[in-house]
Amino acid sequence: MAAFGVVVLAIAVNPVIPVVPKAGLRHAPRTEHATQRFEGRPVECTSGKPRLAQSLVRHMVNSLERRSSRVSIALYDRTSRTSCTYRADVHYDSASTVKPIVLGALLLAKGTDLSRKERSLAREMIVNSDNDATYALWDLLGRARIQDFLDEAGLEDTDLNDAGFMGLTQITAREQVKLLQLLTGEDESVLSSRERAYVLRLMREVQDDQRWGTPAGAPSDAVVQVKNGWLQRSEDGVRSSWDRGDWKVHSMSAITGSSYDYGLVILTENNRVPEGASPEVGCDYGMETIERVAKAIHRDLHPAETPEVRRASRPLVSTAR
Repeated sequence: MAAFGVVVLAIAVNPVIPVVPKAGLRHAPRTEHATQRFEGRPVECTSGKPRLAQSLVRHMVNSLERRSSRVSIALYDRTSRTSCTYRADVHYDSASTVKPIVLGALLLAKGTDLSRKERSLAREMIVNSDNDATYALWDLLGRARIQDFLDEAGLEDTDLNDAGFMGLTQITAREQVKLLQLLTGEDESVLSSRERAYVLRLMREVQDDQRWGTPAGAPSDAVVQVKNGWLQRSEDGVRSSWDRGDWKVHSMSAITGSSYDYGLVILTENNRVPEGASPEVGCDYGMETIERVAKAIHRDLHPAETPEVRRASRPLVSTAR
């Protein structure tokens, strides 16, 4: 893949508190809101589907218990009018999840009339997560054009690294999910439908060994567009309490096709490498944390369609002849 001792935290779990909507206009859509504090921050969901917000909050908290990763989550589901957040405004090093932003900037600047070389670089950047291809496009565009895309897309809280390190772009879960909404929506003001389809097609074709994370547990008949990122911030020494050779591991997916229309972003850090262990252990720990959360969310949104439920619902077949 392209480059880009665990302490268990004591957790006080509070009950999920459903918030009953106030009476409004007669034809206003009814929504339910639920919240629960976890490690001092609220896990919040709002949904137009009865009891879904409460279920999502409860299961997200359960999936995070006994994990030492620091986690941020943002979710939208257009079909059920559902949204969830947890620490969604906290900044993280982007690692490779900045790459759809670079592609968006390329398309904003040039449209889909790209040269053969530009198309090749774009494919290598998204499908293979190739860093050299990303920097080639980064240099071709220049910082100003990438910032133009951020401005046009309303990603005001995403900050490019001053020294030009693409993987150290500062992102939030809230703005990464906003990017997914832009790519899967119908708004033509930033990118045309053809340009958005181009980005999503490359995200659908991401190589198999990079399709971990938020796709875990997604409906088996869904179309999954994914981009992940992983970065070990420092290898030696203690630079700060949150930067001791730990891994930043992120995943973002747009789930479409059939009746599906939702997006999920999960960002993690503090995925530590225990003394004497292989460095990959920290990355694997972050991946596992993401997939625990993702499976819980997919199961709540579409319980009858997730792989686990489908396997469990298969009729038993007698082996007698």
